[in-house]
Amino acid sequence: MEQAIITWIHLVSAAVWVGGSLFFGAVLAPVLRKMSMSLEERIQFMIKVGRRFNKIAIPSLIILIITGVYNSHPFFTKPELLLSSDYGYLLLIKILLVIALIITFAIHVRIIRKEVEEKIMSKEMTETQIQKLRKKIIILGEIIVIISVAVLFFAALLDSGV
Repeated sequence: MEQAIITWIHLVSAAVWVGGSLFFGAVLAPVLRKMSMSLEERIQFMIKVGRRFNKIAIPSLIILIITGVYNSHPFFTKPELLLSSDYGYLLLIKILLVIALIITFAIHVRIIRKEVEEKIMSKEMTETQIQKLRKKIIILGEIIVIISVAVLFFAALLDSGV
């Protein structure tokens, strides 16, 4: 029962993280592009929604990492298992993807740090600065979604026993 609950928590957290990320990229951003709001207003709106989403996304990511480590603890107590089986190799790839995801997300958060957000909200940024910021945010957001979906794929491979 304990393992079922931990797996369930892991899956719910993955649903929040990946589902929210996909929503931003596949639903919210395209809808905002078609609205008559200015670029500055769209960025302001995305930042507000992003800050709100991060209140559940960051805890979900932390829970994912904790439950993932818990589920993989036999491989951490015997690291040689990571390199001696297909399961271990897949797990190692998943771990590396999660590390890449964390680094990419940290860069994303760093780019939209509080001082940048305040400049956007108080309209102190030029159109060119906002365009550059928007481009960085979009690229990092796409990378986060791609890595998140790849992690899910490796989770499915691991679960299937491949």
